[in-house]
Amino acid sequence: MSTTITNKETCLDGFSHDAPCKRLRKSIIPGHTRWGKMCSNTLALIKNFTKDTDNDKLKDGEKYYSWPVWLSAGDRKLLQSSVKADVTVAKDGSGDYTTVAAAVAGAPSKSGSRYVIKIAAGVYKENVEIPTTKTNLMFIGDGRTNTIITGSRNVASGDTTTFNSATVAAVGDGFLARDITFENTAGPSGHQAVALRVGSDLSAFYRCGIQGYQDTLYVHSNRQFFVDCLVMGTVDFIFGNAAVVLQDCDIQPRRPGRTDPNQNTGIVIQKCTITASSDLKPVEANFPTYLGRPWKEYSRTVVMQSSISEVINPAGWYPWNGDFALDTLYYREYKNTGAGADTSHRVTWAGWGVISTTAEANTFTPRNFIDGGTWLPSTGFPFSLGL
Repeated sequence: MSTTITNKETCLDGFSHDAPCKRLRKSIIPGHTRWGKMCSNTLALIKNFTKDTDNDKLKDGEKYYSWPVWLSAGDRKLLQSSVKADVTVAKDGSGDYTTVAAAVAGAPSKSGSRYVIKIAAGVYKENVEIPTTKTNLMFIGDGRTNTIITGSRNVASGDTTTFNSATVAAVGDGFLARDITFENTAGPSGHQAVALRVGSDLSAFYRCGIQGYQDTLYVHSNRQFFVDCLVMGTVDFIFGNAAVVLQDCDIQPRRPGRTDPNQNTGIVIQKCTITASSDLKPVEANFPTYLGRPWKEYSRTVVMQSSISEVINPAGWYPWNGDFALDTLYYREYKNTGAGADTSHRVTWAGWGVISTTAEANTFTPRNFIDGGTWLPSTGFPFSLGL
């Protein structure tokens, strides 16, 4: 139901780029409003019905763990074996396909088992979509500096929207990617230009790069997990309305986008490193950087157990437009370290705060926030379910 509301908002956002679109948007808003209210009411009923049984549900989930909870993430890495590919993509013609898009098109539809596409080292200049019919696909590259899928679609060109600008769009459920970079090279003048858009439920990314400028990583909807990844960008470059945890990543996060207080969505940054990129470091004093700003009314971001450098402005967070959403957003920080982690000079908005209890922090761990115990073990990627 949370995803349904997100899709509704995405539809409306698509009619926001020029005058004709805005006129059409105005005409369809009444119908969307009625539909949105029905979805919101249903979501509220579901939340109220289930909140008293949350603890039991989490305990039931623990029986699905295939890794012992005492096994460290490092040991899990050592235990992971190589994966046999079903097909190989190679630019030089030595594989089964020469383009990633062709390999995706040739994959079985509605697959109940894992289908692995090996992408050999090279720069693949193409736009790739993994549609809803292509489930349980996995991309494996030769390392994030060696295997790169790159594109340059951007809103400034006038022929695409933010949603459709993605170099790679993963929508089919169960998508996995490892050792690969997704890139959008439109540059700052391209404005919104997405490198990776994810709407795939139970999707995970390991040792991947997501690189661009504005709106780099669009975590659109559903449950997602990123571990040991590099995310680079300039403005609002992690945004969307998924239930997503980024763990042990090198990132600078911004902008989630909830529109309903009952949606179980948000962006959680856990055990990550937040620092200036090499090109920003010499001039970082000239470019104030913030943890995030509220794109939608019920934006939710939690930054916890992360290392935050001095690149982050002492205020921590930045308004979107005046006092919009400052009382309804949910921005929290918990046990962060580094020069930028000091909260004594943070914003004083009603929606911002410091998490003071382990119990509250635990609600944003992969175990609880994305029900990670039931599906992350099957990815074969390293992870930590708790704090």
